[in-house]
Amino acid sequence: MHRTIRTAAAAAALTLLPQLAFAHTGAGAVHGFSHGFAHPLGGLDHLLAMVTVGIFAWQLGGRAVWAVPATFVGLMAVGGALGVSGIDVPFVELGIALSVTVLGGVVAFGLKAPLAAAMAMVGFFAIFHGHAHGAEMPANASGLAYGLGFMVATAGLHLAGIGLGMAIGRFGELHGEKFVRGAGAAVAVAGVGIMAGLV
Repeated sequence: MHRTIRTAAAAAALTLLPQLAFAHTGAGAVHGFSHGFAHPLGGLDHLLAMVTVGIFAWQLGGRAVWAVPATFVGLMAVGGALGVSGIDVPFVELGIALSVTVLGGVVAFGLKAPLAAAMAMVGFFAIFHGHAHGAEMPANASGLAYGLGFMVATAGLHLAGIGLGMAIGRFGELHGEKFVRGAGAAVAVAGVGIMAGLV
């Protein structure tokens, strides 16, 4: 499974490489990285989903703490490559909104999914997020730098979610778990609002 994720991420990065030819030396790379980095931070749907992936990984514990976020980042790169290449993925916006609702619900109910199932779920949603990032890449940006930018930002949001879970956990098993589940429920409600166009 881990080898598959690494292969997919490498293939996605290679797909982004031809975009370097369209960028100005130096300026395109800087422009691409900054725009890629900003993209996940500029939308509430991306922010909520990616932080919640980190919280979910923390809830699962063990290998999931790194494997679940790594799966998301790797398959998001694949989605980004599809978006940059102009390959259509149906229902991208719905998939992103659903990711917020489902991930929030999983955290709210404290579901202890098997690691493979958790990785498959977040990987599926990551493709939608990645496609949205890739499809909105500026024409004068370096594709490789842009992809690296949104991958770094996403990894940072996952780490923020893991850190948030750890911080909340210090309140004690009972109160911390209630707070985490409440936050998950709020995220799920926000996802419904995003789907309905209210948020």
